[in-house]
Amino acid sequence: MIKQLKNVKWKHFVNYIVVGAALIVFAILRLVGEDVPRSTQFLLQNISIAMILAVSLNLVVGFLGELSLGHAGFMCVGAYLGGKIASLLEATLGNGPLTLLLSLVVGGLCAAVCGVIIGLPALRLKGDYLAIVTLAFGEIVKVIFQNAAPKVFGGTLGLPTPKYSRHELYIYGFALVLITLFVIQNLMRSRHGRAITAIRDNEIAARATGINITKYKLMAFTISAFFAGIAGVLFSYTQSSVQAVKFGYNYSIEILVMVVLGGMGNITGSLISATLITYLNTVLATKLEGDSAVLKDMVYAIILITIIIYRNAPGLKGFREKYNFKNLISKIHTKHHDPAYVKDDEAAWDRVPTKIHMDEILSVDVSVDVSKSTLTPDKPSKED
Repeated sequence: MIKQLKNVKWKHFVNYIVVGAALIVFAILRLVGEDVPRSTQFLLQNISIAMILAVSLNLVVGFLGELSLGHAGFMCVGAYLGGKIASLLEATLGNGPLTLLLSLVVGGLCAAVCGVIIGLPALRLKGDYLAIVTLAFGEIVKVIFQNAAPKVFGGTLGLPTPKYSRHELYIYGFALVLITLFVIQNLMRSRHGRAITAIRDNEIAARATGINITKYKLMAFTISAFFAGIAGVLFSYTQSSVQAVKFGYNYSIEILVMVVLGGMGNITGSLISATLITYLNTVLATKLEGDSAVLKDMVYAIILITIIIYRNAPGLKGFREKYNFKNLISKIHTKHHDPAYVKDDEAAWDRVPTKIHMDEILSVDVSVDVSKSTLTPDKPSKED
């Protein structure tokens, strides 16, 4: 049993362990009645939504290698349609976990259907053209819901939706983050995930090896849209009304910044950057009040630019490689577990444990039997 645990690649489960531990702590605090402060509840709700959005967009941008600028559009579809279902079911089922579950499923499926509809023509495009199509989709969706009949989706005033208990919603949010991680991480470690990354690395070579390019692009786009819709439903439960203006172009860019800042194809980085950016937005919005509120976007941009420069500047490459968290952990692990590690003088051979002592002389006697040898000396040539 211990040997099996040692062979487990724990780096594959770090995300589950961290998010699961946070979820367990929050659930225990809720059960014993020691709830977190209201401001922290609001922050945790937004962090869970941002995590789902960043991880789901990373599937398309990071692993598939396609630029999508319409992620907020899929979120808008989930928020409106899932919120509408929740408001209809509230009268019969009440505003409980069952209503939340049904609205999550409906909102996610509706967003996935939109992902298929947009993905079929759009995924035949590449690069900037695909980015423009997805951007147009997000803006079209926003305009449609904003100008819909007030009796259906509330019009410009927004769709009234039931607001879930703030004492429990952030717990459900982190449970959904776990589900998102489980689906996307297992997808990327399967043969389907390897096909998706092969398309990103070289689409022509992937097509030549028999990979169905359209199928896997559509798969990644649909799954990403599904979880964006779920995040939208979760967002609708944090608001008393859903307004389309909140799902504009800037919000799609903010989600993309989370992915780029955390690293393309890096799920752990997406979780960290989503937490960092959401925390920065919340803190700056609460700390900068009055006349100082105009500085919020500027301070936020300066912080992001500083982080991007640190992560990508060639002049800081040596510093990043020497003083990063991964190298620190590896050094600690080497010092405590590698028997060949010598603290003071690594060049002193007599202090390094080996299987053969350095003072031993290894010799091999080699002799040639001339009578049995087929080798003959070279005969001098006539020219010599």
